[in-house]
Amino acid sequence: MSTWYQKRGLLTYSGSPSSLDCYILSHLTYENLGSSFCRPGEVNTLWYNLLARTLTSHMKDAELRFGIDHFGFDENLTFQQRYLIADQHWKKDNGPMLFYTGNEGDITWFCNNTGFMWDVAEELGAMLVFAEHRYYGESLPFGNESFSDSKHLNYLTSEQALADFAVLIEHLKGSIVGAQFSPVIAVGGSYGGMLAAWLRMKYPHVVVGALAASAPIWQFGDLVPCGTYFSIVTNDFKKSGKGCSESIRNSWNAINSLSSTGLQWLSSAFHLCSPLKNLQDAAILKSWLAETWVNLAMVDYPYEADFLQPLPAWPIQVVCKFLTNPSLPDKQLLQNVFQAVNVYYNYSGEASCFDMSQTATKNLGQMGWYYQACTEMVMPMCTDGVNDMFEPQKWDFDALSNECFKLWGVRPRPSWILSMYGGKNISSHSNIIFSNGGLDPWSAGGVTQNISESLMAIVIPDGAHHLDLRSRHPCDPSSVQQARALETPFFFLSRLFFSSILLAENKCL
Repeated sequence: MSTWYQKRGLLTYSGSPSSLDCYILSHLTYENLGSSFCRPGEVNTLWYNLLARTLTSHMKDAELRFGIDHFGFDENLTFQQRYLIADQHWKKDNGPMLFYTGNEGDITWFCNNTGFMWDVAEELGAMLVFAEHRYYGESLPFGNESFSDSKHLNYLTSEQALADFAVLIEHLKGSIVGAQFSPVIAVGGSYGGMLAAWLRMKYPHVVVGALAASAPIWQFGDLVPCGTYFSIVTNDFKKSGKGCSESIRNSWNAINSLSSTGLQWLSSAFHLCSPLKNLQDAAILKSWLAETWVNLAMVDYPYEADFLQPLPAWPIQVVCKFLTNPSLPDKQLLQNVFQAVNVYYNYSGEASCFDMSQTATKNLGQMGWYYQACTEMVMPMCTDGVNDMFEPQKWDFDALSNECFKLWGVRPRPSWILSMYGGKNISSHSNIIFSNGGLDPWSAGGVTQNISESLMAIVIPDGAHHLDLRSRHPCDPSSVQQARALETPFFFLSRLFFSSILLAENKCL
């Protein structure tokens, strides 16, 4: 479960671009850079630094005060929810609003990692809104006390977040001149993609459509096999180098063999900031490595990126260059494993040691997601060591429940999401695109086949975690270019759909 909160990516920079930056950016466009740009190097890094700086500088940061509890009448406390808005391309009195349903982290980070919305804003004449999820970033209902106990965390649910988004949309349409009849289309990736789909399902009068990228809305109950997630991770490594997945599979026994007498050697070999002291620490080392492989599968992008960590293009291929011989003696094998994880944690060359408690960017809200995983976001996962490269581990709900009760004093409700959002019984809904990458392990719980004419699935064989929501790039595989070519007309069709409703109701546009 701990793998879920590690995702997404680009760069976060809040400064304003200089005139020189803007000049360079205007001349480093997708069209004129060409295939020569598809290589690691300073120009690639420059492109994304300038892009992130420009995106953030065009946003207006705002807050709106909401009720902490949308569904009860006894709690009258309020909190300030943060949102970002950009309207420089918006066409008043008709232009659509693309509304990003924020997920488990700081909203500026998601803003800078969702360049596709910026790419299409001018073409659509759209206003962009990025809404921060309650309990993440700066939107803390109880300030520093928000995570103090389960009483303060009681309002951290997807249902409350969706209600926040619906109220915010209605506020914006009622307070911005010319926005009253603007169609709103929800956009989100990962957990945010789940929220985008669910917002359309629960509030169809508020949003006319949704683009749900890498949204595992079916990773609940017994809707999908619990082992598919890790099988996809394994296949990513198997395809990226001979002997790669086999080396990882053999590394677990190598660690086990050295755990009784070689903890000092393991600590040194993996350059750990805190040395291993006992068998429990050795188990944490294995969990840390497993999460590293999962994260690499999620961010296996075709170009250099700084998503969860700064990484080279096609990082799994780079990692697998160190994992070619699974038959090596234990210490040699693990030294190669260290070289592999060093690509993930030290591509910049700046790390002096590795902290096993941190596997991704600090922009993600780990504490909040742990609580959500202990309440309603119960996603069964398992490994068998045969169809995947991980140690066998059965799905153990009782163990999860006991751990959650120990941490928070709450127990998870494994069937609640199915009851609330319908599971696979969603054919009565409409106007949602579900996109999934073939390299992304979260596609295991995603919608990968059309359900109806207006519940459509797009599969991107060469795509990792919501690659289609990232900015256009010269190194994008054709499959993601084709996906975006389908997604952009969807925005236009949703706008036309909304216009037809208004005309039917005799409302002027």
